[in-house]
Amino acid sequence: MKILAIETSCDETAVAVGEGKAILSNVVSSQISIHRKYGGVVPEIAARHHLKNIIPLLRIALDEAKVSLEDVDVIGVTQGPGLVGALLIGISLAKSIAYTLGIPIVGVNHLQGHIYANFIDNPELTPPLLALVVSGGHTELVYQSDWGEFEVMGATRDDAAGEAFDKVSRLLALGYPGGPAIQEAAKKGDPNSIPFPRPLLDEGFDFSFSGLKTSVLYFTKEHKIYNRNDVAASFQEAIVDVLVIKTIRAAKKKGVKRIALAGGVAANERLRQKLEEVSKREGFVLYKPSLSLCIDNAAMIARVTYEKALRGEFSSFDMNAVPNLDL
Repeated sequence: MKILAIETSCDETAVAVGEGKAILSNVVSSQISIHRKYGGVVPEIAARHHLKNIIPLLRIALDEAKVSLEDVDVIGVTQGPGLVGALLIGISLAKSIAYTLGIPIVGVNHLQGHIYANFIDNPELTPPLLALVVSGGHTELVYQSDWGEFEVMGATRDDAAGEAFDKVSRLLALGYPGGPAIQEAAKKGDPNSIPFPRPLLDEGFDFSFSGLKTSVLYFTKEHKIYNRNDVAASFQEAIVDVLVIKTIRAAKKKGVKRIALAGGVAANERLRQKLEEVSKREGFVLYKPSLSLCIDNAAMIARVTYEKALRGEFSSFDMNAVPNLDL
């Protein structure tokens, strides 16, 4: 089964070609440099650049995979969640190709894609497992009982972790995107220097990082002189502590031994390190996608498409973008 996959949920344009579970090509065009001057993603600009980049990337992905459009058996595309204008670019192209070639189309949940990135790098991994999905727009604890079967145990009540990183980075004038900027500053700071709060630490599996962001704001206002690296390190440690503790607690509740890390913030070095350490100590096996599969990409969409196509879970041609699509 040859699969063409398209991902345009936010500000990365991505196309991949898969054959069964294998990935033959995976190309991504990032818009970070374009949105940096705005301090965040501008939806209309993101959609316009998807429109500009999608066809050239399609050609590159097919060339790298040594596959023609006529060889493709099924097309997978991100249906949501994401920015509606951005999603529509990918969906429109996928529908056009599928209709022209007379092949089926599969609408894919972006968050399921992030979880399935772990199955690309770790072919031996199988459900059941507990996934921590953490990105700019999402922070969720997901129990995957079987292929395609998910239970969201907890989610963010306000700011997602990645969103909090961006806002605090802007506050500290460290730059955009905030995750990598905070991470680099934190390497030069003391993570124990400022006792920032650990929000909702003992209250179920939901997350809330808005108050933590506000604590950083108050600290910078109360202290006219402060070490930005110490603030960054202490802030990052607070977020990582909450993510790790709740993840381990959720895994214990479900009685699983496998934990999967997923999403853009899964690239954070401190999160990967601490979750690995605690998982080993508590008797869990941690699976982490490679850094190239943490960012938005189409390989993860291809992997989900393969699984759904095997079960005959195809979408109709009136499929539309769903910005708030539930997992």
